[in-house]
Amino acid sequence: MSTRDEQQHRDASVGVSRTSQGWRPTSALARAGLVSATFAAVAVGFGRPDLLVLATPFLVHAVAVLARRPARSPRPQTWLGHAAVREGEGTTVSVAVEDAGDVEHVVLALEPEPWVAFRPPSGVHGVAAVPVRPRVELDLPMASLRWGRRTVGGVVGATGPWAGRQWGPHPLSPLALTTLPAPGVYDGRAPVPHPIGLVGTHPARRPGDGTELASIRPFTPGDRLRRVQWRVSLRTGSLHVTSTVAEEDSGILLLVDSGVEVGVSGGTTGQASSLDVAVRAAGALTEHYLHRGDRVGLRVLGAAARGVVPLGGGRRHLRRVLETLARVVPGERHDSDPRRFRVPPGTIVVVLSPMLSDQVVAATRTLAQRGLDLVVVDTMPTDLDAIADSPRDRIAWRMRLLEREALLDRVRRTGVPVARWAGPGTLDEVLRGLGRRARQPRMAHR
Repeated sequence: MSTRDEQQHRDASVGVSRTSQGWRPTSALARAGLVSATFAAVAVGFGRPDLLVLATPFLVHAVAVLARRPARSPRPQTWLGHAAVREGEGTTVSVAVEDAGDVEHVVLALEPEPWVAFRPPSGVHGVAAVPVRPRVELDLPMASLRWGRRTVGGVVGATGPWAGRQWGPHPLSPLALTTLPAPGVYDGRAPVPHPIGLVGTHPARRPGDGTELASIRPFTPGDRLRRVQWRVSLRTGSLHVTSTVAEEDSGILLLVDSGVEVGVSGGTTGQASSLDVAVRAAGALTEHYLHRGDRVGLRVLGAAARGVVPLGGGRRHLRRVLETLARVVPGERHDSDPRRFRVPPGTIVVVLSPMLSDQVVAATRTLAQRGLDLVVVDTMPTDLDAIADSPRDRIAWRMRLLEREALLDRVRRTGVPVARWAGPGTLDEVLRGLGRRARQPRMAHR
């Protein structure tokens, strides 16, 4: 970083109180005027004409600055290359300075922001202006290292000819950047036990036009000729056709617990907290099932507003779910009555939580008592040694984990399966178990 960049960065760090909309003299101009006047006075008073030679460069600098007084004040414009990015992806902060005909050098200084990396790391970037161009543009690359919504701000400053006048630091308009969670790798092969839609890829219980064979039956008027089973027909002497099972889509409702966050998040380059695991797992499940043609909904437990996304499908719905996940606030806690949750019959409810709150356990048991198929995905980090620093904290964590195991036992006793998030295939065995349980006879009260 040059000396001029450092001076502009120090001026920008002072704050808005030193902001100036117009041009003002720099310390270089003051030094030039003071040194030239001092040398001239000493030369006249002591009869030293050689000192006038030393004062000449400073005098020329002061005269040149005063002769080229800037006529206009620059006008900055700021924008982001992308308003929304995924975790770990980069974009650019662009600044265009209009009316820059009297500008010699422009410096952009961005404020430090958690989970945002700049290049250069200081967030300060300067560029020399071309006098013949009335517009100067600066591009500073940046990357967002964790999901969420954050604001990028900073200041911009400029110097005039001969570095004699400076403009700014001028505060830039805050830029809103949405960082969508990067979905983890997930792939499931187990079918959803209760398809409830019209068109999809999951075999249903009723016969219909699908690809999975159900039975071979005698021909009836209305059957299509392509369904005729010729081998059976020739052997029996009468026409027989194959019947198939209808294929329908399913509904998956994701419940993300934002009230408790265990562990310290390291962004995309470090360890993941419990909320990181929950948000990224929700994004992975949403992307997986939407690509299979299913309908996915989202509800953030504890969110005050904008925490509910109804069941839907398509790429636009995926973007809507990811943007809702990006607005999750860690530690937010609001009372929510699970009895008011609108869950269509046959929907699979997936609860993503570290299961450290009695409220989440109560909501899980309430939804299970309504006869819904419920799955709890444990998002507790596997490495808990980094959470407890002292021996006393380790003992406290062990006691808290014992209480958590008791809560999980209460959930299991209600018939709700619990699975730890492990990426691909996490829900396969659980969904197969729900499918087998759905085919078993149930006791009915008379």
